[in-house]
Amino acid sequence: MDLLALTDFNLVARHGGFGKAARASGRPKATLSRRVAELETSLGLRLLERGARTLQLTEEGRALHERTATLLNDIDEAAADIAAGGATPRGRLRVSAPLLFSQTAMGKLAAEFALKHPQVRLEVSTEDRPVDMVEEGYDLVIRVNPDPDESLVGRVFLRDRLVVVAAPGLTRPADGAPVAAIVRSASAAPAAWRLRAADGPVSIAIQPVLQLSSLLMVRDAARAGAGAAMLPVSLVSHDLAAGTLRHWGDIDGAEIALWTLYPSRRLLSTRVSAFLDFIRQAFPNGTPDELAAYITR
Repeated sequence: MDLLALTDFNLVARHGGFGKAARASGRPKATLSRRVAELETSLGLRLLERGARTLQLTEEGRALHERTATLLNDIDEAAADIAAGGATPRGRLRVSAPLLFSQTAMGKLAAEFALKHPQVRLEVSTEDRPVDMVEEGYDLVIRVNPDPDESLVGRVFLRDRLVVVAAPGLTRPADGAPVAAIVRSASAAPAAWRLRAADGPVSIAIQPVLQLSSLLMVRDAARAGAGAAMLPVSLVSHDLAAGTLRHWGDIDGAEIALWTLYPSRRLLSTRVSAFLDFIRQAFPNGTPDELAAYITR
């Protein structure tokens, strides 16, 4: 594929017409039209619908623009960095992060990253759903225990574990007995919590009394004594140390792994590399204690 023709096509697609693209770039309108026509011929596809006064992308043209515009921008930035004699991170960086991590840590992380890399325009969106990075234009995502995806590469940067906690006034029931439970989603809640407790394995049947959409709300309701709750230990470490919550046991076999992921087919831009390095430095050991300390810092 002719990269010059692809660049001209994206220029026209971005500006919505040959005339606007020619004025913005200072290139002849006829040259842009010829380049796009050559690209259509080489691909055997119609990329633009040319009306008398309007120009619209076809479905194939829209897909090509969405998949290649960011790639070409990365190439331009790499060339600019090399020409400048360095690799200073710059440009727009779009990150998707899960709700709880965003609520507890992402605000401080974003501020510290922005101060360290002022030429990067960081945008963070909170999404618990599995976003399509290419279609939705994300450079990097943070995910909890993601499903395997051959199109993505990444690494674990934090590990956590699930524990069952309750206010001091609530006594842990005997093995097999039920307990009032605060859950995030009643439909996804197990019938029982299987715990590794200090006095041995315990199974506790749960009876949901509250269903709350945020784990921060679940923690606050547990503090208030409404019932027992299953939560990441990093979120309740301060309460356990202060005695406002008591540890009943760890959920057997449950581990939380936070991953940074990015598309393997894309160039790894300097801004993505800078963010990965920054996350690694913020949590060098990747332990629950590090995350708890960062949250309460």
